[in-house]
Amino acid sequence: MLQKSFITYLTHEKRYSQHTINSYQNDLSQFKDYIQSAYQIDFTEVQHSQLRSFMVHLMEDGTSESSINRKISALRSFYKFLHKTEKIEQNPALLIKAPKIPKRLPAFVDHQKMDLLLDSGNYFGEGFESTRDHIVIELLFGTGMRLAELLQLKDTDIDFYAGTIRVLGKRNKERIIPISKQLANQVNNYLSEKKLQAFDNNVPNLIVTNVGAPAYPKLIYRIVTSYLNHVSTNDKKSPHVLRHSYATALLNAGADLNAIKELLGHASLAATQVYTHNSIERLKTIYKQAHPKA
Repeated sequence: MLQKSFITYLTHEKRYSQHTINSYQNDLSQFKDYIQSAYQIDFTEVQHSQLRSFMVHLMEDGTSESSINRKISALRSFYKFLHKTEKIEQNPALLIKAPKIPKRLPAFVDHQKMDLLLDSGNYFGEGFESTRDHIVIELLFGTGMRLAELLQLKDTDIDFYAGTIRVLGKRNKERIIPISKQLANQVNNYLSEKKLQAFDNNVPNLIVTNVGAPAYPKLIYRIVTSYLNHVSTNDKKSPHVLRHSYATALLNAGADLNAIKELLGHASLAATQVYTHNSIERLKTIYKQAHPKA
């Protein structure tokens, strides 16, 4: 009952994404199983020491630091909710500390390689599937949108007159992303190609499968990985790598960090500042190559 009320709160008041809600549900269920097995207690009887014990259990079990941090975030939100709704007198998660995660630079593909992939005419064939694959890569690299945002895009979200795309981001926050005239024309060509397929199911989604059904995450991953293999030797190849590539290209071209934050739909500037590290690394490389004292 407590879990159900919490999930309703996350859905309707906090407006969390379904992905986050599913993760939080799984995290709470795992914690519930643990405290019932180890201590024979329920959520309202938990104390700080038992939360710490759960963290130790996760570490000993080999759970990654990022996963532990997410579980801590779920438990913090849950117990804050229970305290706010007066289900508990004290919040046991108030002082719990998350493990520090070593900062990793975001993987990206430089714009010269992306230009080679997208503009050389060597990698995309003829027909609807190739046109669809091409527009998937173009949209991810040309707008920096997230995978979930791409999958939610509707044909009507493209404003060809204004040269913009309306994107529904995390927590259902809407943002407008400008697109180039070239990308707008490519989307228009894709829509014409899609119309020619005369799919039976009239789905509103912009990106669809070769039978006209809404695209799904595994398909987009497969498309991105397949084409990035042609131009990138990075171990990591994913839709998010193209988002990183978009942000890095903007920063290297001198774009303002606050503007990049808005384009990416970041809630805080801290999330965007990670891209400055990539830019600094690039400057170091240029310095070493060009400066006589390097």
